[in-house]
Amino acid sequence: MAEYLVIVESPAKANTIKKYLGSKYKVTASMGHIRDLPKSKLGIDVEHDFEPEYINVRGKGSLIASIKKDAKGSKKIYLATDPDREGEAIAWHLAYILGIDKDDVCRVTFNEITKSAVKNGINNPRKINLDLTDAQQARRVLDRIVGYKLSPILWKKVQRGLSAGRVQSVAVKLICDREEEIEKFVPEEYWNIYLVASDKKTKTKFNAKFVGKDGNKIELHTEQEVNEVLEALKNAHYIVSEVKNGEKKKNPAPPFTTSTLQQEASRKLNFSIRKTMSVAQTLYEGVKLPDLGSTGLITYMRTDSTRISDEARAAAKAVIEEKFGSDYYENRFYKSKGDIQDAHEAIRPSHIELHPDDIKDSLTQDQYRLYNLIYKRFIASQMAAAVYNTSSVLIDANSYNFRANGQSIKFPGFISVYVESLDEEEKDEYTKIPQLDEGDEVKKEELNSKQSFTEPPARYTEASLVKVLEEKGIGRPSTYSPTISTIIARHYIDKNQKQLIPTDLGKVVNKLLVENFSDIVNFEFTAQMESEFDKVAEGKQNWKKIIKDFYGPFEEKVEKVENELSHVEMVGEVSDVKCEKCGRMMVVKYGRFGKFLACPGFPDCKNIKPFIVEIEEPCPKCGAKVQIRKSKKGRSFYICENNPDNGCDYISWNKPKPGEKYVEDEDAKKELGAMRKKKTASTAKKTTAKKTTTKAKKTTTKAKKTTKKK
Repeated sequence: MAEYLVIVESPAKANTIKKYLGSKYKVTASMGHIRDLPKSKLGIDVEHDFEPEYINVRGKGSLIASIKKDAKGSKKIYLATDPDREGEAIAWHLAYILGIDKDDVCRVTFNEITKSAVKNGINNPRKINLDLTDAQQARRVLDRIVGYKLSPILWKKVQRGLSAGRVQSVAVKLICDREEEIEKFVPEEYWNIYLVASDKKTKTKFNAKFVGKDGNKIELHTEQEVNEVLEALKNAHYIVSEVKNGEKKKNPAPPFTTSTLQQEASRKLNFSIRKTMSVAQTLYEGVKLPDLGSTGLITYMRTDSTRISDEARAAAKAVIEEKFGSDYYENRFYKSKGDIQDAHEAIRPSHIELHPDDIKDSLTQDQYRLYNLIYKRFIASQMAAAVYNTSSVLIDANSYNFRANGQSIKFPGFISVYVESLDEEEKDEYTKIPQLDEGDEVKKEELNSKQSFTEPPARYTEASLVKVLEEKGIGRPSTYSPTISTIIARHYIDKNQKQLIPTDLGKVVNKLLVENFSDIVNFEFTAQMESEFDKVAEGKQNWKKIIKDFYGPFEEKVEKVENELSHVEMVGEVSDVKCEKCGRMMVVKYGRFGKFLACPGFPDCKNIKPFIVEIEEPCPKCGAKVQIRKSKKGRSFYICENNPDNGCDYISWNKPKPGEKYVEDEDAKKELGAMRKKKTASTAKKTTAKKTTTKAKKTTTKAKKTTKKK
């Protein structure tokens, strides 16, 4: 038996760590939390200082027994769970289960799973940080109280199966507020005038935009105003009145934090927040590589910090100077924003020598794409700025002014490797401008006007929602993924392409919470609670005092709402489908498995139908209607209404386009075919089980009758 026991959360992490430790060490996994609050009751003793009533997680009895057995025969136990509050709490619960004293030096942490980091962690254990575990308990207990007290109100006053949460309710409010802005938005008309000019010497054409008159900015709001300008420009000479040439630098973005990784993976890779964190977890815990075995590829993926180690900085320098030259390297230090947990580094490659393309064959497609993103972002973060030559030309015509802006790359710097995506890209319009001097006359080639209308604010995407949550201090990087997954799963929010849109149910729940529990959905209050949790982690605040101060007023409000609030009727969106049983127009309802159609005449008429969305574009293969459905993972796909029963097998992940020729989507057919096969097998299995049970019951009944007869 091994002399030393090391406990981590996952088998993948255990496999990676094993190879760095000798035969004297046994590495085992707790499979996440082993103790938690019970699901069947509040689990918090509000009468006795809000003491949590932890129980062993159901189904982990044999695992706990196995860990206890391993611990009993070990000289020393090391608790090497993840280096954050959640990991600290898991270590604390393990210590309780194994009878380890709180003063025992048993806690091991490492920011990356490399040989040096693991060895260093094992050689420098510490006590469990009770301030960090208290901060985790504070969040867990507060969220349990809020969820446990509010959810029953939603069940009674709206409909069964609903839930509320401290951070998820704020996220829903943000999305509902944005939708309200969009609905109330009144578009305003505006016009632009564009000049296509050419240099008389070189005949080179370039574009300029109308900006005003006599050096004063003018906005055009009507066609009449545009026509007045165009009339005044008839027979005008276009003279260059100002030429400005300069230089502009653009610096690289910092290496990834959790939230910036989530945002960028959403924009560049079209990953959901949940998928990003899941794939990142596998990269952190270890991937099997030829000759190297299980190897952790990135540093810990839950971090607010943009700091990187001196060793990582030196490794980046070596790679950049070897590939691009010393001019491309710049030793950069990044300042983290606001109140952050700076215990870890930014997210970066653990082994800079492992270029994504060199290990591509050992990674899944998703792992490769995310690792490539992290690798390039980190390298670029230590590179020199990109330098642009800029030029700005002002052209006068009968006292009216046009401006042309141009830029070209002088030195590529970091953009040789990576360019950050933004939710709102730069709006500047650039054109290639010929060499012009003040006083030059340019030739008017074309003069065009364009009518436009102001647009409402864009709906949130997962990326832009995460950005706002972080800016407002709501939640923490580790909470964003479960928060967004929950509000979509509860059907408070629909995800259409990338846009997050509140459902009628979401709007009703949000309205109820805003009107009756304004503190819970208040941005400042939620951010303040995060700040209080941070103080607990720093040892500056008692976590039970936070809960006590919150609980009294909150409990009073809950009782008042339960007694005074009447039932909120969920009418549902009226569809264009007529109930074939009573003739009423059916309404859209939300159930456990999503939308369905129900007759509004309930309980007199209990007719329900599946909710099917059809698109205008016909099936490219047979011309029938195309329906939008969702896979088990929630991904939308497009399928012919005749598939599979009426002879058409059209199915695709991509929406058919007008006039598109039919091309078989092998990926969709393969994945969805497997899903359908699995469903059929599952149904068959249930049917067989049901028949077997029925047969057994009949046999038992027959035996009883025979016995009675005797």
